[in-house]
Amino acid sequence: MDLRALHCFIAVAEEGHFGRAAVRLHLAQPPLSRRIRELEADLGCRLFDRIPTGARLTPAGEVLLAEARDLLERAERARERVRGAEADRVLVLGTVAGAGVEVGPAALAALRRNRPGVRVRLREAPVTDPTAGLREGRVDLALTRLPFDTTGLTVRQLGEEPVVAAVPADDPLAARPSLRVAELAGRPRFRLPTGTDGRWRAYWLAAEEDVPGPVVASVEECLHAVLWEGAVGLLPAGAVLRHARPGIAFVPVDGYPPSRVVTARRAAVTDPLVDALADALDAAGEARVQQGRRAGLRPPTPVPAEPDVPGPDRE
Repeated sequence: MDLRALHCFIAVAEEGHFGRAAVRLHLAQPPLSRRIRELEADLGCRLFDRIPTGARLTPAGEVLLAEARDLLERAERARERVRGAEADRVLVLGTVAGAGVEVGPAALAALRRNRPGVRVRLREAPVTDPTAGLREGRVDLALTRLPFDTTGLTVRQLGEEPVVAAVPADDPLAARPSLRVAELAGRPRFRLPTGTDGRWRAYWLAAEEDVPGPVVASVEECLHAVLWEGAVGLLPAGAVLRHARPGIAFVPVDGYPPSRVVTARRAAVTDPLVDALADALDAAGEARVQQGRRAGLRPPTPVPAEPDVPGPDRE
């Protein structure tokens, strides 16, 4: 039964008159009468006898009045319990390699405006896990980067970020305004451990698997590899601001696909709060693109989705 129809039924029963009930409900009388008729058709019985002074409950109506009041009370209790559960909810957002940190504050502010009771906890994942703990259930939503295996995940692209080469400050390449990946050949490269997602490893290594160099599991280890072992490698362009330090130069890389910043969630899980967080991140990312356009910056170039990526998803 429709709860709105039950509200209408109770109003007519308590007022004993369709006109007065319509005024009480701020509703025109014809729609009110139609809802009562639909309720009677649904139950297969007459609920009111029309009398000169208004409307009188039938025996079936008397039974429904007590049941309807109980149903609406239970519905309200359920509503309050659901709201209370949301107020206590902590969403865990997993991030990898600084993906989307620029849009995070705006997205969080928007989420709090619409869902004031929800809290968000950030979990920084190692660079060995591009899903940021999503597959293991450690996080509700991942703010990460393509490419990686997205089987069973729903992916939504937020934007893209160029890559830079991290090189020792005394390397001849450090003085260059830009370089191409091929120019890193002959130097040790920081590498990701065996077992890391194959597409992810191939993108960030951008070299043959047998190239020499230290194995790393975090951005900090990448930077230590540059400083202490003279290694080179690719990092997102945001590293220029987030990880600047003496002894390391960050050189823009030409002719290499940008890192695509995305949100990812488990496709089989339906969760309105996760959807709300993903929507807030998406809106913040779009707002950042629009700001770039107004400033005269070129917007991200759309990148075709990989065959098994259901995105950018706009569900």
